[in-house]
Amino acid sequence: MEQQHLETLLTAVARGELSPSLAARQLAQVTLEDSLSGLALDTQRAVRTGLGEVVFAQGKSPDALRGALSGLHQDGSPVLATRVSPEQGEMLGKAFPQGRYWPMTRLFLLPRRLPDGAVVPAPELGPPWPQHGDILVVTAGAADIPVAAEAYGALRFWGRDCGLITDVGVAGLHRLTPHLPALRDARCVIAVAGMEGALPSVLAGLLRCPLLAVPTSVGYGVGAGGRAALSTMLCSCVPGVAVVNIDNGFGAAAFAAKMIPPAGQPQD
Repeated sequence: MEQQHLETLLTAVARGELSPSLAARQLAQVTLEDSLSGLALDTQRAVRTGLGEVVFAQGKSPDALRGALSGLHQDGSPVLATRVSPEQGEMLGKAFPQGRYWPMTRLFLLPRRLPDGAVVPAPELGPPWPQHGDILVVTAGAADIPVAAEAYGALRFWGRDCGLITDVGVAGLHRLTPHLPALRDARCVIAVAGMEGALPSVLAGLLRCPLLAVPTSVGYGVGAGGRAALSTMLCSCVPGVAVVNIDNGFGAAAFAAKMIPPAGQPQD
């Protein structure tokens, strides 16, 4: 349940359009349980934390995945699924024709359904991406784009003003120069890099805003599946850098979304 839905429910009670007992029954459904699929959906997470439950698709059976999206979409709230394989994306597209799957981001979005049944169009998550915003996602190389696009897509789902700048890593830092004005205007930067993972330190040494570093598993042998980049980022000599797990674009987006509210909404 979203904050907006909760306010609508309480307003209906205040106007006499909904009985307190019926409202209480709706609010009492803190979780939707499905013993056959092993689900216990947290429908009130958005009210408690500001970010609603997002479905992690990897490892879920088709029934569990369909059930999770259907349950969270029950009141019309938009639903996001992450780490969705092409096979899962095809299955979800058939189950939810109003949904949208972006293979590059591995995200599936079930858009908001209004009380009158109309569906709010899903945002476009594919390129070309805007290169400005309150939150900017930046990649060192083109191979890092899938992880960065996951972060960008999650931020768009949460209604944040965000952009994505790609392929400006330390192998050719002159590529970064044209983007410095937009980067300096940003309120938060997410830097995504594999190999030696040097880009976050470079950016943190140039910018005033908080920087979130995301190591990726891109790289040769001693890169150890992103561990070399992770170590570099954790050992950065530049203050103001926070690091998330390897390939965790979604986690970086969630952190940034909690720091930066949607445009026009005051920070809690």
